[in-house]
Amino acid sequence: VQLQASGGGLVQAGGSLRLSCAAPGFTLDLDYYAIGWFRQAPGKGREGLACNNIMGGQTYYSDSVKGRFTISRDNAKNTVYLQMNSLQPDDTAVYYCAAAETGYGCYEGKQELYEYDHWGQGTLVTVSS
Repeated sequence: VQLQASGGGLVQAGGSLRLSCAAPGFTLDLDYYAIGWFRQAPGKGREGLACNNIMGGQTYYSDSVKGRFTISRDNAKNTVYLQMNSLQPDDTAVYYCAAAETGYGCYEGKQELYEYDHWGQGTLVTVSS
């Protein structure tokens, strides 16, 4: 497994969670990849939420999470985080992290699924009302 997403769980509305995306054993050196966070709610398509370009370049957020979610990197741990605050029931979904080998994975505000080459297994976030 090249990417591992973790940190999901059950939280009440208004609460917070921090998701982690790690590449154990530096199988991928995440600093050299654009990293994106996505989610997929039941019956819906996969939605791009946040991305950070190669070597901590530009960062973009979707309108649905802007101001509530923050993407960050810890290069020493080869881990990318998604801090999620003010969670609402509509945020309930399986959350995925992915790595893109080129900067087009996070470019001009776009976070296209097809630009991402490596995907984690997903972690479930459930927000209760």
